[in-house]
Amino acid sequence: MNPKKKDIRSLTKEQLRNFFVENGDKAFRGNQVFEWLWSKSLHDFDAMTNISIETREILKENFVINHIEVDSMQRSKDGTIKNGIRLHDGFIVESVLIPTEKRTTACVSSQVGCSLDCRFCATSRLKRMRNLNPDEIYDQVVAIDKQSKLYHNRKLSNIVFMGMGEPLMNYNNVIKSIDKITSPEGLGMSSKRITLSTSGIPKIIKKMADDQVKFNLAVSLHSAIDSIRTSIMPFNETFPLKDLGDSLVYWFEKTQRVVTYEYIVWDGINDKKEDIKALINFCKLIPCKVNLIEYNPIDDGEFQQATSRAIDNYISNLEMHDIVVNVRRSRGKDIDAACGQLANKS
Repeated sequence: MNPKKKDIRSLTKEQLRNFFVENGDKAFRGNQVFEWLWSKSLHDFDAMTNISIETREILKENFVINHIEVDSMQRSKDGTIKNGIRLHDGFIVESVLIPTEKRTTACVSSQVGCSLDCRFCATSRLKRMRNLNPDEIYDQVVAIDKQSKLYHNRKLSNIVFMGMGEPLMNYNNVIKSIDKITSPEGLGMSSKRITLSTSGIPKIIKKMADDQVKFNLAVSLHSAIDSIRTSIMPFNETFPLKDLGDSLVYWFEKTQRVVTYEYIVWDGINDKKEDIKALINFCKLIPCKVNLIEYNPIDDGEFQQATSRAIDNYISNLEMHDIVVNVRRSRGKDIDAACGQLANKS
């Protein structure tokens, strides 16, 4: 790749229009190229058939289209598909297509590796190499939409930012990707069908509220007791529960949007009465719901799924306090595609 050439998808439509005017062409040519790049998701200048060959040559002289490739694909017996996504610089991330009876969901990555250090998550063991660009996130969604149509005969219905990386540590690029995904000039998906999952960066949660984002927010919580949360998610020492709670109150005041707490119950770690009581108290801060998530082991056996009795205790106590609770069964476990298992083992 010629380092002097700019990635054309880093340009706004206005910048593209200006480029053509400066090169003696009509501004509307920028609109045409923009449409090829985004709503048609084209990765080849030569395939832009409504543009002259001379114009395509000018584009090739000045720009590249950095794009992803599906490097590997594994299909689970439950229909889940895990993709190894090769980026233009050779790094690999993983994304997942999760089918259910009524919907297909894309689980996308936002970083190569991860910025945080959750001890139960395979991705956190990978060093963070870099943030993904908006177009690299966008391309994951496009690829999974194609797979959804091919293997499940329907369009992609939902997107979750629950793949590799902490989305709020790549906030600007994630927001730009969502803007493109929801734009009529991009994929035109509804913001209500997008969920961003974060381990909880209070300052950025407040920024999201100020920015009046329209997508859904989920928080990977796992304990409402600081000492326990810090033992399993060490960054909690920097962003303690008091700060996280304050930011979520701010979020709800600004957006009036219910937050989902993702919560794994582990044997001997957070399966006691005081753990349940602390979660109930945390849930009283704002309207919320709780997803109890099945744990997917990552080899070393340090963390073990809690007993079904412990899970039932959580459910009955939360429901007694009128807190909506769902149990989420993991999919794609046989191909290491389940929650917490993405680690580029290939």
